[in-house]
This record gives sequence, C-alpha cells and structure tokens, in this order.
Amino acid sequence: MFAAESLVRTLINQGVEICFTNPGTSEMHMVAALDRTEGMQAVLCLFEGVATGAADGYGRMAGKPACTLLHLGPGVGNGLANLHNARRAFSPVLNIVGDHARAHRPLDAPLTSDIESLCAPMSRWVGTIAAPSEVSSMAVEAVQQAFGPERGVASLILPADCAWSDEEPDIIPAAPMPALKTVASAVISDAATALKDAKNPIVYIGGTACLEDGLAAAGRIAQTLDCRLVMETFAPRIARGAGRVSPTRLNYFAEQAAEDLKDCDLLLIVGSKPPVSFFAYPGVASELTPKGAKVVHLGGPADDVTSALQDVADLLGADEKPALADPATAPAITAPDEPLNPGYVGLSMLRHMPQNSVICDDATTSGLGIFPWLDNGPNHDWLCLTGGAIGMGMPLAVGAAFAKPDEQVFALCGDGAAAYTLQALWTQAREQQNIINIVFANHSYLVLNFELARVGAGEPGPAAQQMLDLSNPKMDWVKLSEGFGVPAVSTSTVGAFDEALKTALTRTGPQLIVAEI
Repeated sequence: MFAAESLVRTLINQGVEICFTNPGTSEMHMVAALDRTEGMQAVLCLFEGVATGAADGYGRMAGKPACTLLHLGPGVGNGLANLHNARRAFSPVLNIVGDHARAHRPLDAPLTSDIESLCAPMSRWVGTIAAPSEVSSMAVEAVQQAFGPERGVASLILPADCAWSDEEPDIIPAAPMPALKTVASAVISDAATALKDAKNPIVYIGGTACLEDGLAAAGRIAQTLDCRLVMETFAPRIARGAGRVSPTRLNYFAEQAAEDLKDCDLLLIVGSKPPVSFFAYPGVASELTPKGAKVVHLGGPADDVTSALQDVADLLGADEKPALADPATAPAITAPDEPLNPGYVGLSMLRHMPQNSVICDDATTSGLGIFPWLDNGPNHDWLCLTGGAIGMGMPLAVGAAFAKPDEQVFALCGDGAAAYTLQALWTQAREQQNIINIVFANHSYLVLNFELARVGAGEPGPAAQQMLDLSNPKMDWVKLSEGFGVPAVSTSTVGAFDEALKTALTRTGPQLIVAEI
C-alpha cells in the first residue's frame, strides 16, 4: 500500500464518491489507488475543462464535492475557465493537482510551474502536501474547505513522491463538515422592520435562496407586502416549474435590469450582493441599485438564508404558503414548417420535458429565449452560466447526470460555446449518460454582435465581422457529435425539432439535436 491509497480511502470516508480525471505521469499512483479502492468512481475526461465543469455540475446538484485529478500546472490552466464558473457559483469542488516529486522540482523540468499561483485565483483555499504523513489530514482539510461554510473550490496539490511513498498515513474516518452560518436574530428582526417601513421594497435573491424552500419563503414575503421578488440573472441553480414560486429574473442588459429595479426604496439582499451590470458601457451606470434606495443585507453565500427568509416571513405574519400560478401547457403545433427559434424550442420542452429534469444553460441568447416558456411547466432545476465563462454546458451536464442519474439532463449550448468543450460528448457516450444536448447553430457569436453596437465601437467593418462570424466554414455538429459517439440530428423547423426531441426522449444514452436558428 502507498500513501495515495490512504488519501483516496480518507476522501471516501468524507463522502467524496467521484473523481473527474485527466491524469499524467505525476498522478499515476493516484490512478493506481483509484483502481485498487472501492467506493470512488473514476471518470475519464478528454480535456481538463470538462473535468472541472463536471465537478461544478456535480457539486451544484449533489450539494457536496466531487474531486478532479489534473496534471501539473498546464492541466490546471486548461481547467481554469470552468473553475472560475464553479467559484462564482459557490460550488463545492475538490481540485486535486499532481506535482513533480519534491526533489525533482528544483531541477526545473519542462513541466515545472508555480501551481499554487495558478490555482489561487479560482480557489477559496490552496494547500500543498509537504510530506507523505500529511496526505490524509490535508485531504480532510481540503474537503472541509470546499464545504466552506462559504462553499467553493479547494485546491490540493499532491507531489508525486508523497503519493508513491510506502509510508502509510492513517485513514481518517468521517470528519464534521462546516454548515451554513445561522443568521443572527437581530439581523432578521431589522430586515423585517425595514421591509415593513419601506414603501416599495424589492427582495433580491441569489444562491441557495433560489432553491425550492428559499423561493417559497421569499414568495411568502413578497405576497404579504405585495412587493417585487427579483433574482440574479445567472443564479447557480434555480428550482422551477409548477408549484414553485417564480421570481422575476433580472435582465441581462444593464438598461433593462435598471428598469426591473427602478423606483424601489429598499433592496433586501439575500444570498447575493447588490446587482451590477455584467460589463461597463459608455454613459451607463454599472451599479444597478436605484439612487436613494436603502440596501439591507439578510445574508450571503456563507449563511443559511433559507431559514432566515422563513423567519422574516413569520415575523411579517405571512401565510404559510404563497399563492402559485396554474401549471402551463404548450399549445399544439399549427405550423410545423415554421422556421425554428428559441421560443419554439422552449415550447417543445414544455410539451415533452419529464418531471424533475435538469437544464444546464450555456446558450446565452437562446437560453434567455427558452427560460420564460418553462416558468410553470414540469418541475426542473435550471443551472446557469454563473461565472459567464462559456464552454460550461456539456461538462456541467456530465456532472449533473452523475449526481442525478435517474433524471433527464439537458445541455443548452450555443455553437460557439459548445466548440470550447465538445470533448464532453465522449465522456457522455462512454458513460451512457441520460443527456440531451441541444446546440443552437446561429453560426456566430451572436451576443457579441449585440455588444459591439452597445459599447459604441461603431459600425463593424469586414475584419470585425469576420472575428464574430462562425459560418466560414460552418461546423457540422452532426458529424462532430457522431465522431465522439453521440447520435445526432439537425433540425431547422418547429415540427422537425419537436419530433427530434420526442424521439431523443425515448432513447437511452446521450443524444444531440442541432437547432438551426
């Protein structure tokens, strides 16, 4: 037995059950440990951005960390974008990175790099194992750090000789994990008083407040005060569907977001921070809180904001349950040859989507077009592009499908975003996951065409148009998907897409539908 086995067994005892991996030579003893040890599933990913995105999706849906296994600094570098998304989503992720043996590092071999500095910007904690005796204790600390209480990415750097050592550190049993902090009663009382005293308050929610119980409590408050309930544009996970409270989703563009919030005199912030625009624009305010409005914080990502919302609702004398809208039904298709657009995709999903599905949205413009149609449809969880780094959809779906293997998972992807991490299709096929990938093929970075005009950069000339265009050549997503082992079909009309979705839902394993829009 070598030390890496103690590490794996210790992680299993802490509830870590899956490892998304793209290993190299320095990680071979971890590979061997995973092979010899029952209780942790190892999932090969062809690109590190798939592994980190999958760990994010798993963390959002399972509520506990998966681990990654990455190869040295370049491996971390390849996974950084989706570690950024995980950090912004406060997803619990244990990011294990192999390093050179301690005596080898000073020799400055070709793959030597400053791994700690690479991990730091995307991690809430970085630790390096200094000796084999620390392998198990550092593993426990890393898992605890991923749990927070402000959850996030914990990066554990494992030198190769600490993994291969025949020293056998103790295998540590289950240790207590940090829980969300209880919000002080004075904060709850002050929030309730501020809401009662305000003339036009808004309850602004994010994070865990967007899960079912948090939404119900926030809905009780909004109903009692007859006030607006607004959520973050890209909350990490939103519980949606008939029987659940449906807040207003803050608009993406700053001017429209300001309209969502205008005239309020109090902004109660729950599980989030005061809203700001995604980007700066000439002549447009970046802070979206209306001038003169009071800002009151009930709690942030480290706090049990669901219980706090329930307590505020009780202090306000709110009804036990908020009133809810009737379930939505999709109309019959009357024009099957109509050209496809995101709204029609949303209606088709409303028509056929199973209860308790999971939707991983990496489609930006098209996803925003689908979202409202499913408002009171079948119950589902909607996972957003919280960090804004595209290339998340297909990897996130991999992790979500492992966390919820009995549910239907959808990945909504723009064609540009999907091209970042299409290697995830191979993992979906290998693991025969229950995922339907929908790729919106508009053959451009569409949102950037909008942004080019909004930032005041002038009319685009040929060079600018070429930088935002994906049509020369067009990507053949059917061939790309089939090349990775995932059956695919291309659609361009309402009827064709609806039929493709119905057919995909009858099949086992991953599928891909191209939506030409």
